[in-house]
Amino acid sequence: MAAQITALSLMQDAPVIPVIVLHGTEHAVPMAEALLAGGIRVLEVTLRTPQGLACIEAIAKAVPQAIVGAGTVRNAADAAAAANAGAQFAVSPGYTSALGQACRKLALPLLPGVATSSEIMAAQEDGFRELKFFPAVQSGGIQMLKAWQGPFGDVRFCPTGGISPSNAAEFLALSNVVCVGGSWLVPGSALENGHWSQITDLAQATHKLRA
Repeated sequence: MAAQITALSLMQDAPVIPVIVLHGTEHAVPMAEALLAGGIRVLEVTLRTPQGLACIEAIAKAVPQAIVGAGTVRNAADAAAAANAGAQFAVSPGYTSALGQACRKLALPLLPGVATSSEIMAAQEDGFRELKFFPAVQSGGIQMLKAWQGPFGDVRFCPTGGISPSNAAEFLALSNVVCVGGSWLVPGSALENGHWSQITDLAQATHKLRA
């Protein structure tokens, strides 16, 4: 399946890619199943915790219907570890050519993070045209994306950072936005208390955000 996945296909799968932070591997599989039940199958499990890789591995093995990837991938070592754990894609907070090259060698689709025009140009030079705008709200938000529509009309974005149910639809209405990234789909309290139906409900609600 990994060979058929592209950054654009990941972005087009649903209006929101959940940005997931897991502190316990026991939460990984039921969380993934809850998101799937709500119609969200592209899951970005961040490497922000020591359990991140183990959680990716657990989901990859137990929930094959999900497309699980690694977030907070910052270098070639992160990319290799993610691929070894079963990640089917990578998301980075920023971009370097070294990271882009590493992901290409691994055949690991990459959604690189950018926050400036120069970073967009650097990513484009290496062949990346589907980009994560991060941190979106803090870096200019909707007005920045509108400004980029002219010089970067061939680039498609996944804004992440500061996105919530209250502003997601406004971002999704932009012509250069394919999806958004958001952490609200997997609240920490729901994980800790095993409120899987809450996660399913939040996932289902995201499908109404796209006009």
